[in-house]
Amino acid sequence: MLIVGRLVAIFLLLVSSWIWYSGSTDFTLQSIPQSALFVFIISVGLTVVYFFLLRFGRLIRWQIRFQFLVDALLITWLVWRTGDLTSPYITLYIVLISVSSVFLRPRSTIFMALLCIGFFIALAFLTGFTVIDSFGVPQQAGKVVQIISFHAVAFFVVGLLASRLADRQRSGEELREATKSLATLRALHERIIESIRSGLITTDLEGTIYTFNAAASEITGYHSDDVRGSSIYDLIPNIGSDLNDASDETNEAQSRFEADLKTPDGFVVRIGYSVAKLYSEEQESSGYIITFQDLTEIRTMEESIRRKDRLAAVGRVGAGLAHEIRNPLGAMRGAIQVLESSMPPNSIHTDLMGIILRESDRLNSIITNFLSYAKPKVGNYSEIDLREAVHDTVKLFRHSPDVSERHQISEELPSKPLFISADQTQIQQVFWNLTRNAIQAMPDGGTLSIRTDIAPNGKARVVFVDTGKGMPPEQVEQLFEPFARSTTGGTGLGLSIVYQIIRDHNGTINVRSSEGEGTTITIELPRERRLPSPTSDGKDDGEGQSLIEAFVHVRGNGTENST
Repeated sequence: MLIVGRLVAIFLLLVSSWIWYSGSTDFTLQSIPQSALFVFIISVGLTVVYFFLLRFGRLIRWQIRFQFLVDALLITWLVWRTGDLTSPYITLYIVLISVSSVFLRPRSTIFMALLCIGFFIALAFLTGFTVIDSFGVPQQAGKVVQIISFHAVAFFVVGLLASRLADRQRSGEELREATKSLATLRALHERIIESIRSGLITTDLEGTIYTFNAAASEITGYHSDDVRGSSIYDLIPNIGSDLNDASDETNEAQSRFEADLKTPDGFVVRIGYSVAKLYSEEQESSGYIITFQDLTEIRTMEESIRRKDRLAAVGRVGAGLAHEIRNPLGAMRGAIQVLESSMPPNSIHTDLMGIILRESDRLNSIITNFLSYAKPKVGNYSEIDLREAVHDTVKLFRHSPDVSERHQISEELPSKPLFISADQTQIQQVFWNLTRNAIQAMPDGGTLSIRTDIAPNGKARVVFVDTGKGMPPEQVEQLFEPFARSTTGGTGLGLSIVYQIIRDHNGTINVRSSEGEGTTITIELPRERRLPSPTSDGKDDGEGQSLIEAFVHVRGNGTENST
């Protein structure tokens, strides 16, 4: 830029001098000022040299200083040839000093002004003492001193102003570099924060949220733009005492806390978090750092393991006990039938014996269900159409005595077959149990909707939605426990068997219920069968249990929780 700009400026100087000296627009070669033409020719030659040095040299700053030194010499020569102290080109010194402030540091700019003053004073002395010929009008000694003093002061003032300009320009460049470095550091900081797999929130001392990383958005369900500027107390209501503990200077240990956090969809997520003070560069407390993880899956796995341990104990004890009860029960039933045949048809003894037979049948049904639960049959897996399984179950259940005219059962099935690898008998048993529970939960009538489709994760999904009485949170939390309390008068084994069948099929079951508003049960089943890893004894090693999670969402009495 400096090399090309100099060449253009000298060309414009040559043209303007040509017009000035010719006094008209009728230009001829004889009217070209020889001094300006000589400077232009020299500049063209120097331009080639400068480009050569720029191409192969590395000392750019010294090249710039050298170019300005040569410019000062050329201007001094031009001033000498065009009238020395009376030359109209003395102003070029001011132009040179001003331009140097763009490329040089403040001190170098002042040195350039002093250099121009020195060259001009030297020219005045050399021409004044006839060391070299003078091409200007002879001046008196006082006039010479006045001209030199005036121009020296002008050069120096311009040099001071140009140095301030150079300083400001340099400050601007440093500010731009600092801004660029700050932007780079900020981007690096944001990338690091976003790459952390734990949720991270920073707040000020009042709890206003400033930072909310991607993991925090993934865990809580809130977008970072929606929570920035809001209060941490709205997100985690019971965090106030924990922030106070973190503010305690005597409490150096970083404690671990747990809390329930409500997502925008109404689900409740269990999180474990820690709180630490956030300090400024002056080591003053400026806010808090909250890091947290989602403990919902861990708690679900723990509950699943506890459930498996309980079921294993029940299975070991109950399976043998059920067989022992069944044998005398059969003998008792046979004896009652023999006695009943010898009694009059309408006697009170006949009625009592009928009650005994019905209760024994009910007890036998309970034992049969328990044995199916404690020792489930090996599934006969095949490719089945989930639509047909749902349709056959609904078609069969419409003729059940539990269904009245006040009950409505609707199906929403896809137009194309939805194949999965499963045991058709067990899957239909799941659908039958869930349909029966839904109908029994609507004793005064209601609507049961069954929808089948493909979930976003690619699994087959079946949704049961009833408008029944719903369930309280305590009941939902124990919904899949054997012999759990039932509002329909059942044994409490139906949903336990459903849970085990879904687990054996590597599926998931989700229950959402609200008292007085009904229940929604969602089942997701993989479309391809995945076998669990057997242990050395041929039994499930517990990993199969972790493949299925029973998510239970409850909304009752104005509270929400999940297991």
